Amino acid sequence: MLLLHPLLDFTDCFTDRDRGSIELEGNYWYEGVCPESGELLRLPRDRMSEAIARGLMQYLAADDSYAIDGKMYGILVVEMPWGEQRILKAFSGLLNGCSVVDGWVPPIPGRDRVAFDEARTLTQLEAMKQELIALHQLPQRQEYETLFSEFELQLQILSDRHRNCKQQRDEKRQLLCQTLAGKTLEVILEQLNQESRLEGIERRQLKRQRDEILQPLKVLIEAADGRMRALKQRRKELSRELQAQMHAAYTLVNFLGKSRSIQQLMPTNSIPTGTGDCCAPKLLHCAAVHNLKPLAMAEFWWGPPSGDKVQGEFYGACGDRCQPLMGFLLSGLSQNQSVSNLAGGQDAHPTNHHISCGTAGEPVAQILESHPTNHHIFCGTAGEPVTQMLPIIYEDKWLIAVNKPSGLLSVPGRYLENQDSVLSRLRNLLPDGLELTAVHRLDWGTSGILLLARDKEISSQLRQQFENQQVQKVYEAVLSGTVNVEAGTIELSLWGDPENRPYQQVNWECGKPSVTRFRVMARQGNCDRIEFLPLTGRTHQLRVHAADVRGLGIPILGDRLYGCRAAANRLHLHARELSFEHPQLGERLYLKAETPF
Repeated sequence: MLLLHPLLDFTDCFTDRDRGSIELEGNYWYEGVCPESGELLRLPRDRMSEAIARGLMQYLAADDSYAIDGKMYGILVVEMPWGEQRILKAFSGLLNGCSVVDGWVPPIPGRDRVAFDEARTLTQLEAMKQELIALHQLPQRQEYETLFSEFELQLQILSDRHRNCKQQRDEKRQLLCQTLAGKTLEVILEQLNQESRLEGIERRQLKRQRDEILQPLKVLIEAADGRMRALKQRRKELSRELQAQMHAAYTLVNFLGKSRSIQQLMPTNSIPTGTGDCCAPKLLHCAAVHNLKPLAMAEFWWGPPSGDKVQGEFYGACGDRCQPLMGFLLSGLSQNQSVSNLAGGQDAHPTNHHISCGTAGEPVAQILESHPTNHHIFCGTAGEPVTQMLPIIYEDKWLIAVNKPSGLLSVPGRYLENQDSVLSRLRNLLPDGLELTAVHRLDWGTSGILLLARDKEISSQLRQQFENQQVQKVYEAVLSGTVNVEAGTIELSLWGDPENRPYQQVNWECGKPSVTRFRVMARQGNCDRIEFLPLTGRTHQLRVHAADVRGLGIPILGDRLYGCRAAANRLHLHARELSFEHPQLGERLYLKAETPF
């Protein structure tokens, strides 16, 4: 039975007058183009829905079972036919292995039709997972590493001894040649040569012994690795087959009373895994089926971090799986929730990004006519645009530079919740998108210039420039406090703890060197605006250099991962400028994206 929660279940801080202004206070808009009318339909995430979601967070925090797996949760504020407001709540995917949980919105219909195949496939996938774990933890792997290290040590000791002996023989030969001659000298020199040959034999025997012992282990490990590759490939195939069955069976209903399968709404051979299992589609479908008017929605991450997703943070609709469904799902909303037609929707999202492309450090007077400042990429369903825009600041037949917004991954992550990214959006949209590669990466919360190559050769050439420190990068950030210096250089050794990904820490033994120059641009009350020039490109380099006491000792505003406690709507870090040599044109290219904060 559907459970509709009273508002007071999660918050008591809103009056009826507050709730009446719900449509005027959107912090974020779920939006999509109606496939029939072309009208842009919008649903806000507002102050009230965020407060209700925080009340749900308190509920989750009181039960340890919700902290086992990280996932997205969401709430939808709805209006009953008689005007009363209630709350629906949902989770993405499975909750502790279950798709149906009392008190939560049920999965989208259709899953029951493939329940048997799903159970069978999930059993197979679990068996594969356990076999992969066993193969990864094969005792012979550790045995091989231990024996290999022991032999390497013996060979090193032997090499050191042989080197000393050779040095002594060389000195002895020199002395003998000065003091002896004839047959006596020949005999003694031959003895020295025999000692050298015996040492060579000794070394070869030790290597032969090493190979005889290690080879059987190596063969076993290589067989295990081959089996792991086959298992991973089969696991991927099984997952795709199951997802295809689900997408054909999943049926969504909108507020016009129309129903479509996910396969009909996303007619592509590469529908992202997990489409239809996210919170937003489940909540909107449920509201449409039960004739409930949606007023506001909020989604957040809860549980262990994944990629750049942090517990307690709000996130919008994912571009790959949810956004293409929004136009259909929101169709039928009342006119006062439809803010504009398609053209008006574009105007509602102006771009203020400045572009400068030039050579020799000077901006050019004429920007390429085919790449104006307001050039956007629209990602949509069946060729229809929506307002999930990626401003292109430079494009030619070899590369693309995009002004990545904060809150979007550069490339897809490993898990279902992390598939939406700049790369996946471009791959889904552009005719040559499958050939695109991201030359470098920006963190999920970092905005600014992201460079992508259109083929492997260009990608390799650009990556080489990054590795050789031939690319000049300029970042702008706002710290959550003030520093007592005006400029300087930070040098730290950074290491990613495999047990606490993606967190980076200073580790002088295991880490890799990282260097950043900085200067204070402005003092803004209790916060300093900083310009960073990273000379290396380590993961989270600027964030650690800012937060660590051996750096600036002040986290970047909005960086909760590295200790910022101040309230902020985003990570205040922006990749403002990028300068590199065009791999085909041979000219120095200068790109700039104005800082949005």
